[in-house]
Amino acid sequence: MTTWVLLRGLTRETRHWRGFPECLVRELPQARVVLLDLPGNGDLLGEVSPWSIEDTASRCRAVLRQLGLPPPYSLLAMSLGGMVATAWAAGHPEEVAACVLVNTSFGAFSPLHHRLHPRSWPSLVRLLFPGRPEVRERRIFQLTTRLAPASDELIRDWAAIREARPVSAGNAWRQLVAAARFRPPRAAPVPTLILAGGGDRLVDPRCSAEIARRWHCSMAVHPTGGHDLPLDDGGWVARQVAAWCPARAGPS
Repeated sequence: MTTWVLLRGLTRETRHWRGFPECLVRELPQARVVLLDLPGNGDLLGEVSPWSIEDTASRCRAVLRQLGLPPPYSLLAMSLGGMVATAWAAGHPEEVAACVLVNTSFGAFSPLHHRLHPRSWPSLVRLLFPGRPEVRERRIFQLTTRLAPASDELIRDWAAIREARPVSAGNAWRQLVAAARFRPPRAAPVPTLILAGGGDRLVDPRCSAEIARRWHCSMAVHPTGGHDLPLDDGGWVARQVAAWCPARAGPS
């Protein structure tokens, strides 16, 4: 049985995956899907987020050891989580069978104005200031999605997550600094699939394309999906993973 480990991004937690794990299991019925929170988020809210992506990856590895789940693992990770998956695979390739990186970016490969769309900067600045949870989550929804309906139920769920397990400003800052400092390997450390949303308003899909170009690895672009691609079209993401898995021994 293949163990698929799912990692979210900046200040988000496992509950933000919503129905995507079920989509993945439908396409990979023999898989064991494990959802991990990054230190400082979700179930690990009481921990201090590390200043480096490599240390974050080490914490994730320790959690899996505590759960008694042996490697190898396949990693599916979004945004900042994609950096964690990359550091994990680069430092311990014997533990990682494959990586699927969704809408991630690397500072060594792409300029800042591609890693964060300039038109998103005003919204991101507003998120730094206190505000009603539902208002803040609606702004995040508008930044990160293109296809999923902005239902009141979803926004209320996200607001409830924020109220129940708020990520501290200090941990959010540490995660941002870790992401800015991270430098990836020059070549893909393990077989890797790159997925991007062509309609991503937060991270330019050219960041994903640059990773695929430098690493000579497979890539698929959803023509209209946004940054939270598993929320926008989780079935598409799962199908791309399932179609790629049998052929992941080499580059496309």
